[in-house]
Amino acid sequence: MQRRIEQGQSFSTAGGSPDWQPTLTGTQVTLRPLEAGDFEPLYAVASDPAIWEQHPEPTRWQREVFSKFFTSGLALNGTPAGGTVVVHDTVSGAVIGCSRWYDWNSETREVAIGYTFLARSHWGGTFNRELKALMLRHAFEHATRVWFHVGPNNMRSQQALKRIGARYSHTVIAEPGQGRDTAWFEMNTTDFAAHFP
Repeated sequence: MQRRIEQGQSFSTAGGSPDWQPTLTGTQVTLRPLEAGDFEPLYAVASDPAIWEQHPEPTRWQREVFSKFFTSGLALNGTPAGGTVVVHDTVSGAVIGCSRWYDWNSETREVAIGYTFLARSHWGGTFNRELKALMLRHAFEHATRVWFHVGPNNMRSQQALKRIGARYSHTVIAEPGQGRDTAWFEMNTTDFAAHFP
């Protein structure tokens, strides 16, 4: 089910079940569900190695590595756990990146936002801020807490999260061979209201 939501509107699905496949429109960015045909335009953006310099997976600019990332995002769509969206420049219509909601927990009312990247032409804060505002506003129709998982050395992403009001919570140290260390940042509804009036 897809719904278009203009910036500032609220949204909820029948019975309170989250719809992680919305179309959200802001003045700078528009989000819509990821589709199989989005691979080439997204890879054209993701093939820039500079995007991934501080990322825990710095080789994601390589086609075969990005292909796995893309496939996992596509597989998330249609599940209750979350959904992946393509990010467009609202004015030009160009594909400029993607992001996800994931790990939805209906009992604790928590969800994560991440796997986000934007073209370097759209770095600088305003595009990312509106992207996060749209995703957070949608999430808080159902969630009481949103988590962000970031590489401990990805200072660029950590600073961006702090600028939108997310607070550092803790770092999870992975067991050898069991993934990567991850810094956890959180935001609740009060934080959101304070930073996105």
